[in-house]
Amino acid sequence: MVQSSNQRLTVEEFLALPEGEIKYEFVNGEAVPKYKNDEMSPKFFHSSTTGALLIILSVWAEKKGRVVVEWAIKLTRNQQDWIPIPDLTYVSYNRLAADWLKDEACPVTPELVIEIISPGQTFGEMTEKATDYLKASVSRVWVVDTKARTITVFTPSSFSMTYRDHQVITDELLPELEITPNAIFQRAGLNS
Repeated sequence: MVQSSNQRLTVEEFLALPEGEIKYEFVNGEAVPKYKNDEMSPKFFHSSTTGALLIILSVWAEKKGRVVVEWAIKLTRNQQDWIPIPDLTYVSYNRLAADWLKDEACPVTPELVIEIISPGQTFGEMTEKATDYLKASVSRVWVVDTKARTITVFTPSSFSMTYRDHQVITDELLPELEITPNAIFQRAGLNS
């Protein structure tokens, strides 16, 4: 897909674009590649961590909500439509009914989005994106750093907190979930 710099897309036009190998996010009226180049494309650490989180969170979320990989979300950023594609999204059945079944972008603001830093991305860039998610009313954002083996949790009402090793992540928004970075990275096959 090629996006002309002088022609802006509407949300409807963006969502109607055909799916391809390259994933695009909707930013300021343009289709912007989620990964800017081959260096940023997900590699083993990113992909295996995504899989580990999907398994762990899906088991926890059973009968509570849905955990989805790379699901576009309709949000607003700087008073403009914004459709990011987080690596993982959790939406409770309280926000999106269990019987909802449509092949479309997430129509509600999720409780949790997870972004895993890819090669070529920086923690600073992901922190900016986390701030944008929070401003768009996403309740929690996790930024996962596979090299440092950390998970930084961002909330709208407090400072971010970075978890490492055996520190337990708990959150009243995610009842009964107790998880450690070590458990995630071990399941991903990244602990030596």
